[in-house]
This record gives sequence, structure tokens and C-alpha cells, in this order.
Amino acid sequence: MLQADLTNAADLTALETRLRDDAQIGILINNAGMAQSGGFLEQSTEAIERLIALNVVALTRLAAAVAPRFAESGTGSIVNLGSVVGFAPEFGMTVYGATKAFVLYLSQGMHLELAPKGVYIQAVLPAATRTEIWERAGIDLNTLSEVMDVEELVDAALVGFDRRELVTIPPLHVASRWDSLDGARQGLLSDIRQAKAAERYQPQA
Repeated sequence: MLQADLTNAADLTALETRLRDDAQIGILINNAGMAQSGGFLEQSTEAIERLIALNVVALTRLAAAVAPRFAESGTGSIVNLGSVVGFAPEFGMTVYGATKAFVLYLSQGMHLELAPKGVYIQAVLPAATRTEIWERAGIDLNTLSEVMDVEELVDAALVGFDRRELVTIPPLHVASRWDSLDGARQGLLSDIRQAKAAERYQPQA
């Protein structure tokens, strides 16, 4: 076991080295992260920097450290912990949600690149889960109407892992809603015309 503070440059570098060199490591579970209370205008520069350093920079660097070895061997799994907040700006956790939107996008991009090489990528998107992350962020769990126990989250994530899902959303009870959202995204892409602005943006004669 290697303990590390992933916001510490030396610790992060040591863990990257371990992931690159230790062939016995076949799964990376990228679950280090933190939340943050308060709105966008209330957050200090230092708090924002620390949040992004852990939720975005460290997560990406660890995945980047191990991915080449997995791709070369044709096996391995990377599980990235995101959040449903990543597609819900209405929840009022602007910077935190943005970091989790990044995790989803990163996972989708990694899947497109690495799945053909035999590497499995999973993005797990929980909602409020009963962990210490909330207390550290100064958020009282008792103010939330529904909170999932961490054991239930883990069990659900493992089901998604066994099914080789790219995106696992344990609190989403109608799976077709995610399929519809992703389908709408792909439909939007099919309507992009890069060389010319849409008619609604053309100057009026």
C-alpha cells in the first residue's frame, strides 16, 4: 500500500511511477476527490485551485501514467469516479460540477482510444453518497433528503463493471434517459457544419 496526498507534487509523482512500473497493478480506481460548499462567488482562489488539482489534474495524471502499460499489454481497467452533478448545473456546485463533467468527458474519450486496445474504461456517476467527503466540504448530510450508503454504491458499480458499462449511474432508475441524452448529443454532432454559421446567426438582409 502506498499512501499519498494527491495534491502534493512529490506524492503524485511517486504514485505515477508505481502505476507505470508495477505490472501487478491491473486496475486503477480513480476515486480520490473532494467536494466544496458554497457558490461560485464564495469560493477562494486557493480552494478552487485545490479542488481542480485533486479532481482533475491528479485523476488525469494517474490515468495517463497507467494507460500506456495497459494498452501495450492489451488488458487492464480504469474506473473514474465522477458525479451526476457533472451534468446538473442546477445543483449549484459550479466548480465541483465542472470537474465532474471533465471526468465524464475524459472517460468517454479514453474509451474511444483504449477500448480497441483491450483496456476497459468505466465512469461511475453517483449522487449524494454517505462518505466523509461531505463533512470535509462543510456540508451537513442531514440537510439532504436522500443519501445512498457507500456499500450500495460500490455493489452497483461492480454490477456495471461486470457488464462492461462505459457509464454507470447507480441512482438513475430509468436507464433509457441516459441513452436518450447520449443519443441527443450524437445527433447534435451530426448537425454541426464547421465551415458556415447557422442561418439564425446570419446577418439579416
